Amino acid sequence: MKKLYLIGGTMGVGKTSTCQCLKKELPYSVFLDGDWCWDADPFQVTEETKHMVMENISFLLNNFLHCSAYENVIFCWVMHQQEIIDEIRNRLDLQDCKVKIVSLVCEEDVLRSRLKKDISQGIRREDVVERSVGRLPLYETLNTEKIDVSWISAAEAAKMIAGY
Repeated sequence: MKKLYLIGGTMGVGKTSTCQCLKKELPYSVFLDGDWCWDADPFQVTEETKHMVMENISFLLNNFLHCSAYENVIFCWVMHQQEIIDEIRNRLDLQDCKVKIVSLVCEEDVLRSRLKKDISQGIRREDVVERSVGRLPLYETLNTEKIDVSWISAAEAAKMIAGY
């Protein structure tokens, strides 16, 4: 039986790093970062682009789920609303597939520190800090397993997810 891992969390919490570790932790794995489906400049959030990114995500995830080479399909994205998680699930062919949904959370001061480091390295823009911090409380309302990654490494978080 295939396993699909949906890993959510606010910007800067460590989703991509955790999923890269998880990909190595699990056998026959493939990883898709939702940001790769919507990497544009300028980044525009419109009804059309929101529809497009959901089409891109569901197309790729369904292809991975249908491919016999993979046992574990890993996906990460911000997914800060239950409706986003539900829409992704509803678009996928999940026959003979176990779905594990996890939200990575952390303490606000840890998140601010991580984001400021990214900003100083030119990875992120300054405006991400308040947007990301503002989304933190939303994850507590989601129907997901929560993993606090404030004081653990991405590899440790991946081992926890693999153990679910």
